[in-house]
Amino acid sequence: MFLSEAEILAAVKRIAEEIAADYKDEVPIFVGVLNGAFMFVSDFLKYYPYPCEVSFVKLSSYRGLTSTGIVETLLDVPENIEGRDVIILEDIIDTGRTLQELVHIFSNTNVRNFKIASLFYKSEVYNGEYTIDYFGMEIPDKFIIGYGLDYKEQGRNLRDVYQINQTHMINLVLFGKPGAGKGTQAGYLKEKYNLKHISTGDVFRFNIKNNTKLGQLAKSYMDKGDLVPDEVTISMLKDEVEKNPDASGFIFDGFPRTAAQAEALDNFLESKDMKIHATIALEAKDEVLIERLLERGKNSGRPDDQDESKIRNRFEEYNLKTAPLKEYYEAQEKFHSVNGIGSIEDITDRLAKVINTLS
Repeated sequence: MFLSEAEILAAVKRIAEEIAADYKDEVPIFVGVLNGAFMFVSDFLKYYPYPCEVSFVKLSSYRGLTSTGIVETLLDVPENIEGRDVIILEDIIDTGRTLQELVHIFSNTNVRNFKIASLFYKSEVYNGEYTIDYFGMEIPDKFIIGYGLDYKEQGRNLRDVYQINQTHMINLVLFGKPGAGKGTQAGYLKEKYNLKHISTGDVFRFNIKNNTKLGQLAKSYMDKGDLVPDEVTISMLKDEVEKNPDASGFIFDGFPRTAAQAEALDNFLESKDMKIHATIALEAKDEVLIERLLERGKNSGRPDDQDESKIRNRFEEYNLKTAPLKEYYEAQEKFHSVNGIGSIEDITDRLAKVINTLS
């Protein structure tokens, strides 16, 4: 057991008393964030001694993928909040991504005062963008369940909070120009580290060939010459992740291709209590890769590997798309470059040196 019910309730009572001291002359609206905060909200209200109102919001499981790029709500904010004091009641704040989305929701309203209260607070991983006005207890960056917090939707009903011992997982984004050897190296890495290689191209072909609902949806866009929306791709990736619960991690190949997709992938993985640990770019000079591809084209029969001008166009497209991705992951200190020239074994060893340093 990580935290007892008595410790948790003492923290809830302390938050209620702090907020009551600040709002005793007002009638605030407390907004709980479902599903995790339902137990916290229930006990909080028992300790809050003054008049108040209560409501809830619920975020969709695909945060960050709507037209706003921020959030989709399944249960929206209450209508009568204009000019009112609103206090968000959240179960746990770690990276702050959910908090960012909540702030976005309420920034479109005319509340008089907006504050944030969280029962648990992981200060060592919080990005610090917004002030946490009240919190019950500061905890280390450990995965916990109980008292509303779940693991695969189970454990929310536990009165105490428990820490789950997780096996170390490694999730990688592997990219490089055509001919850089991503597929070859992914094959070696998945065996070495028990990872699942998820190639977006393979996933699309599987879904379309097998006429799945997602495949039909993707094909409907492709047939019209439109880009397949990120939501559809993420849904396919979600299915692949959930089909491999025993994997020690995943290699994502072909997605993300833009910074917006990288953020979407981060949102999805966070909803699974996962994250990208590193992005690794296999680097090689264009002339070397062109020679490789032209040689490959003699055997593969692929027309795009037989025309040097088309190869150079693919390189240019890669450069344009990769630059913002590099900046995105460098900002998270997760971007690594590896020399992609040499024997397969030497390149695998270089990749392994990066992966072995990941925590």
